[in-house]
Amino acid sequence: MTVTKQNKGDSVDENFKSDFLTDAERAQQKLDTVSPSFCLAKWKQLSLHLTTGMNNSCYHPPLHRADADAIKLNPSALHNTDYKKQQRKLMLEGTRPPECSYCWAMEDNNKLSDRHYRSGEPWAMKDFETIKNAPWDQDVTPSYVEVDFNSACNLSCSYCSPQYSSSWMKETKREGAWPTSTPHNDPSHFTGERRPIPAREHNPYVEAFWKWWPTLYPELEHFRMTGGEPLMDKNTYRVFDHVLMNPSPKLHLSTTSNFSVEEKLWQRYKGYVTMLCEKPYKLEHFMQYVSLDGMFEPAEYMRHGLDFNLLWDRVNQFLNDIPERNSLTFIITMNNLSVTSLQNLFVAILGLRQIYSNTYQRVWFDTPVLRTPIWQSLQLLPESYVHELEVIKTWMQENLETEATRFKGFKDYEVARLDRDIAWMRDGQKLDSEYINRNKADFYRFFNEHDRRRGTDFLRTFPEMSTWWEECKYLANNSQS
Repeated sequence: MTVTKQNKGDSVDENFKSDFLTDAERAQQKLDTVSPSFCLAKWKQLSLHLTTGMNNSCYHPPLHRADADAIKLNPSALHNTDYKKQQRKLMLEGTRPPECSYCWAMEDNNKLSDRHYRSGEPWAMKDFETIKNAPWDQDVTPSYVEVDFNSACNLSCSYCSPQYSSSWMKETKREGAWPTSTPHNDPSHFTGERRPIPAREHNPYVEAFWKWWPTLYPELEHFRMTGGEPLMDKNTYRVFDHVLMNPSPKLHLSTTSNFSVEEKLWQRYKGYVTMLCEKPYKLEHFMQYVSLDGMFEPAEYMRHGLDFNLLWDRVNQFLNDIPERNSLTFIITMNNLSVTSLQNLFVAILGLRQIYSNTYQRVWFDTPVLRTPIWQSLQLLPESYVHELEVIKTWMQENLETEATRFKGFKDYEVARLDRDIAWMRDGQKLDSEYINRNKADFYRFFNEHDRRRGTDFLRTFPEMSTWWEECKYLANNSQS
């Protein structure tokens, strides 16, 4: 068999089956030599929201704020906060930090968790020995960083908030709080320290980031820009310019986009990515993340302002017009509105793989679960919806890639990820019924108001969920809240 290497990130191994799960299992064994709660992501991964100064390591723990005074003297304190160092100390001592409850739930269900998956990736595992032997309070330069520079965004997705979307902020100021049991996205909440700093104002966190950048950039192996909508942000192009001027052969550069911006911005962006991906190569790999939770009208309902047909056209433009050094990943945020059109989306993804994945896999997807707001959680749905995901999982298993369908079918770990989502969804059956019913009532309150404010129609968009809708409506109309 011929081994084709597009670049290191796209290499085709002689061993057909991916060893991704094996890497996670090996990571589990190594982590356990330190402690049963040790996770390298707490040291080597950073998710940074510069609009508010908030950060965490991965997306599971709650956000916490970097000290505005500390970053003036030490900009790496955007990552190495006192709070995070205390969580590292707990992990080294074998104590489970409560903020990592998602992974503990997975592990208590005998599943590999993101602690194993993330720690098992090369960008984290390469520093295993250094980190386990270093003092718990030592500053560490992360090798995997996600950052949003500002909240400018042309969409107002159902599960987003004014902190991350200027469209949400504009609507919230105009319409006020949402009539859930605890008023949702109340304008008064987004004041003081919770107020996202607009791009037009001085932002000390953005200023600290660019002071840190000369130290951070040489260590980066993965750098991902989110938002807001990064195609609308000047800092995105500042990063692109830096990479073009200072190529990094180990860098995996990424953006997360809704692919629905105006045409002028799209052409500018596509031109930059083309330059980054053409010879002479400026980076190891460019990964385009596209946020999409369903197909057609359901997708547009969940992510209000999205033009599905425009997005799909640009997905094909990206894959066709920039043929080298890149891939595209759909981020499918698993919420209770995504279940009914999920298989159609998976069918469409397999169609893209048929067209564009030839010498390496160019079309990927991930299925992270939505945890807040609770009323949009998978855990509220009845067992019949769990069964729908089980049917999809079985179908995926029947369509795993084989020697004859290399790059065209599903990966074993993609099935495993959906299985984790199903396990987490079933954990909802253990929740208190009063808690479940309160949030079902809030589901109706929120989306009934969504239809009023945004001119949408839930039952027309999701007719297959009419029984669920009526149950939630009944609970809302007969609750004491």
